[in-house]
Amino acid sequence: MFENYKKFSYELAGRPLTVETGKMAGLANGSALVRYGDTAILACATASERPRDGIDFLPLSIDFEERLYSVGRIPGSYLKREGRPSEKAILTSRVIDRPIRPLFPKDLRNDVAISLLVLSVDHDCSPEITAMIGASIALSISDIPWNGPIGGVFVGLTDEEGIVINPTSEQRKRSHLELTVAASEKKVVMIEAGAEEVADDVMFDAIMKAHEEIKGIVGFINSIVAEIGKDKFEYPSCELDHDMFDKIFDFCESDVMFALDTDDKNIRDARMEPIRDAIMEKFIEEYPELETIYPELIYKIQKKIVRRWLLVDKKRVDGRRMDQIRPLAAEVGLFNRTHGSGLFTRGQTQVMTIATLGPISDAQMLDGISEETEKRYMHHYNFPGYSVGEAKASRSPGRREIGHGALAERSLVPVLPSVEEFPYAIRLVSEVISSNGSTSQGSVCGSTLALMDAGVPIKAPVAGISCGLITSEDSDDFMTMIDIQGLEDFYGDMDFKVAGTHKGITSIQMDLKIDGLTPEIIREAFEVTHKGRDYILDEIILKAIPAPREEVSEYAPKMLTMKIDVEKISEVIGKQGKVIQGIVAETGAKVDIEDDGTIFIASPSKESIQAAKAMIDAIVFEPEVGAIYTGKVTRIIPIGAFVEFAPKKEGLVHISKLDRKRTEKVEDVCNVGDEIKVKFLGFDEKGRMNLSRRDAL
Repeated sequence: MFENYKKFSYELAGRPLTVETGKMAGLANGSALVRYGDTAILACATASERPRDGIDFLPLSIDFEERLYSVGRIPGSYLKREGRPSEKAILTSRVIDRPIRPLFPKDLRNDVAISLLVLSVDHDCSPEITAMIGASIALSISDIPWNGPIGGVFVGLTDEEGIVINPTSEQRKRSHLELTVAASEKKVVMIEAGAEEVADDVMFDAIMKAHEEIKGIVGFINSIVAEIGKDKFEYPSCELDHDMFDKIFDFCESDVMFALDTDDKNIRDARMEPIRDAIMEKFIEEYPELETIYPELIYKIQKKIVRRWLLVDKKRVDGRRMDQIRPLAAEVGLFNRTHGSGLFTRGQTQVMTIATLGPISDAQMLDGISEETEKRYMHHYNFPGYSVGEAKASRSPGRREIGHGALAERSLVPVLPSVEEFPYAIRLVSEVISSNGSTSQGSVCGSTLALMDAGVPIKAPVAGISCGLITSEDSDDFMTMIDIQGLEDFYGDMDFKVAGTHKGITSIQMDLKIDGLTPEIIREAFEVTHKGRDYILDEIILKAIPAPREEVSEYAPKMLTMKIDVEKISEVIGKQGKVIQGIVAETGAKVDIEDDGTIFIASPSKESIQAAKAMIDAIVFEPEVGAIYTGKVTRIIPIGAFVEFAPKKEGLVHISKLDRKRTEKVEDVCNVGDEIKVKFLGFDEKGRMNLSRRDAL
C-alpha cells in the first residue's frame, strides 16, 4: 500500500535513531516519523503556495505539540484534553526555531509551518532533540527552500563520566550541565544551557564535542535527502529594488547617520521622523509602493550604516568602546510591603524584580510529558508597551516573555538553597520598565538583587550580560562587542547571552541571524562575557547589597520544618483531613505534609507556628520506656489515678505504684488536678500505658 515507504537508521549516542518516510502525513510538503529509542515524533513541514502580502518577514511557526498519551497519562483538566501549550512545550518550540529560522532565504515570504507531534516518550531519549532532528529532516526532504540540514544533541556533565552526549534520565539527574547544541556541518547555530557554575573552558569543550557528534547526524540527513529529497520550489523574491535602495540611501545617508549617532533612543526616534517625510516627499511619485515598503527600506538603510560603523570604523552608535558596558545602577528595598525587590539599570534598559516567598504548597504543579511534576522556584517576565514607548494594551505573556522568564529562572536555579535549608516556594516577577537591549540579562541581575533583599541565602550572586557580533559578508572578519543595545541587537548577527557567578556559567542563550559561529567566535564571546559579569558583580550588585539579608521580611511568612514517622502521617491528617484542618483552624498556620514525613508549617506569626508544632508533636508523641515525665492527675478510680503526661497521652498509675509505702486510698497521695512525676513503664497486653510514681521518686 505504501509504495514510497522508506526506512533509514543511524546510531546516536549508542541508541538507535530511525526515520520512516512515505507512510504518514503524505500531503505535507515534507514529513517523517522519527524514533529515538522508544521516543517517537511525527515531524511535518508545510508551506503556503503563495507569499503573504504586505509583510517584511518570514511567517514561520514551529509547534512542539505535547500529547499526554505519549507518557500514558490522561490530562488532569476538567475537559480531559490538552489545552494551551505547557511552558516546556513553548520553550522547546523556541529552541528549535532559533537554529532553523536563520537558514531560510532572507526574501522568502511564504507561510511555513512545522508541526512536531509527540507520540511516545522514552525519558532516556530526549523528545526535544528528536523533534529538532525531525524538523530538520522534514524541511530537508521537502520542496521548501531551506539551507539546512542541521542536527542537535543534548549534553550533560557528570562527575563519573565527564561530558556525556544525550545523557539518560539517570545521568541527567547527576549532571551539572543541561546544554543543547544545534549545528550545521561546519558551524554551531544554537546554544542553550543551564549549568551549575561550569567553567568557560569546560563549556567550550562540551560545545565542541557536541558539534563533532552533530556532524554525523547532518551526514545521515544528507544521505536521506540524496535518496528521497524533493527539488526546492521557486518563489517570487521580495528583495527591494536595488536601484531604488541605492538612490534613496544616497539621498538620506548623512541625515540617518546623524539621527543614529546618539545613546538616547528618544532622541534617535525624534530625528528619524523628518527623514521619513523627506523621503516620501521626494520619491513617492517615482515609487508609489514606497508607503508599503518603507519600514523594510529604512531598516536596511539603518542596518547598512550601523554595520559599517561597527565592522569598518570600529564605532558604536553611542560612542562606547567595544568592551565598554553602558552606565550601570542597582538598588534594593524599593517597597516596604513586598518580601524583596531590586532595580537594575543598564543605560536605557531598566528592570525591576519583585520577590515573593510562600509556603511549599505554593509550588507550581506541572502537567506535561517531562518527569518534573512541580516547580518550587518560578520566574515571570513582563514586557509592557510603555517600556519601548509604544501605546498598546497589556496582553497575556507571549512566547518571548515566557522564554525570557525561563532564561532568568534557569540562571538562578544553581545558586538557590535547598528546600531543607530554606523551606519556601519562591516567585520572582521581572517588570521591564524601560528597554533598549538585553532586558533578559537585566532581569537576571534584578533577580539577584531581589533574592538577596528577600533574605534568600543564595550560594553566590549571579549577573548576566550579552555579547554581540558583526561579521563581514566578504571575508572571515568579525567583531564582537559587549552589552549590545537595541540597534546593535536589531542590526547585528548575534545576541550571545551568558549569566553566571564569579566561579562559572549558570546559563547561556544564543540567538543568531547568520548561518553559524566558528569556535573562535564562541571562545571570544565567553571571554568577553566573563569579564562583563565580573565587573557587574563587583562594582554594582555587591555594592548595592553585599550579602543576603539575615532574616526574611516581617511581611513574609515564617517557616518551620519538622519530620515525623511516615506511619504517623495518617494520624496527623486524620479521617477526611479533619485533624489537620482542625490544627489549621485553631492556630491559623498553614501545614503541608510530604510523603516522606516532612512537615512545613508557615504563618506570619511565630506563636501560630509554635502552636501548630505543639499540636502535631502531641499527635505523634511516642513515650520512651523508662523516661520520667511530669503529668497532671485527670481522674481517680479505686485502683489508681489516671495521669496525662503529654498532650492527649494518658496512663494509669496503679495504687500499688503510687508511693514507696503501702497506699490505702489514692486520695492519700494525690487528687485530681495535682501535678506529679511518673515513669513510663510501657504498654500492657491491651495497649494501655502503664505509669509509676513510685519508680519516679
